[in-house]
Amino acid sequence: MSAPATPLGRLFLVPAPLDFGCDSNTALEEVMPMGTLKVAAELSHWICENAKSTRAYLKRVDVLVPLLTPIQSQQITELPRQVHKKGDHLGDFDAKPLLAAALQGHDVGLVSEAGMPAVADPGSSVVRAAHTLGLRVVPLIGPVSLLLALAASGLNGQNFAFVGYLPQDSAERCKRIRELETLAIRTRQTQLFIETPYRNTALLQALLQTLQAQTRLAISSGLTLATAKSRSATVSQWKKNTEGPGNSTPAVFAIGP
Repeated sequence: MSAPATPLGRLFLVPAPLDFGCDSNTALEEVMPMGTLKVAAELSHWICENAKSTRAYLKRVDVLVPLLTPIQSQQITELPRQVHKKGDHLGDFDAKPLLAAALQGHDVGLVSEAGMPAVADPGSSVVRAAHTLGLRVVPLIGPVSLLLALAASGLNGQNFAFVGYLPQDSAERCKRIRELETLAIRTRQTQLFIETPYRNTALLQALLQTLQAQTRLAISSGLTLATAKSRSATVSQWKKNTEGPGNSTPAVFAIGP
């Protein structure tokens, strides 16, 4: 009689606070559900965007819910660098080898530097691989900057699209902005996008130069933190007060009629 097969582990999608592991005046328990922290404390195998920030996050968790496995004994594997640069949503990266521990019966956590992994962050290849391998995928509750920004925008939350990053080239960026504005006006679909923090101001200026005066522009930054900002106004109103998120904080931009 053959021995029973080892039960498969699960893949937990573990959100992280939106402060990118930085010191914050906002306590972890104020932005992360205790249930999520308890699950994180029980895990000892991780796939992550950045090992350093993952360890910092686990140290914060340990203060509230003692880790079952010391941080120095945690098995933490970073996604390859090319996944960060190219993104892993195109399906050309095989993440199945990263889930070897789950095939051996260990639960595995997937975590990004901030927010929900695989949403505007690397990790979709790991989730896809887990489904292929027959693993149970369990998304946990926590902050998702895109949805928080959308809710705070006053724009259409019934029909929206996240379009990632806009082109860096000035002419291509303006062309893309016009395309998105035309789509938003024609379909009343809110268009969400992000930018590398140090280009926030340049993007804001391009938006104000390109969008129509009556188009509504919403920008949110530092959400869930003491420094959180959300502003939603028409382009004509923005031009009277162009104070934006600055170039040091990640921000979510949204446009719509």
